[in-house]
Amino acid sequence: MTTVLTPASPLTAADRCDRCGAQAYLRVLLTSGGELLFCAHHGRKFEPELKKIAAEIQDETDRLTAVPESAGEEDR
Repeated sequence: MTTVLTPASPLTAADRCDRCGAQAYLRVLLTSGGELLFCAHHGRKFEPELKKIAAEIQDETDRLTAVPESAGEEDR
């Protein structure tokens, strides 16, 4: 997915997917001025349509596979 790095605040566990209610990892700022939040699954599913109407896309799906910094070598 094409992303734009924005100065927007990071998504939190309180941000929920507008489609299913799961934790949101994508914020789509619309050219019309609104915003939509999506989980990784629905972000991928609707990617072609979102690209047509998005002014910016904040994609934090990399957090799903990130290893916490506090994890020791034996935890990896």
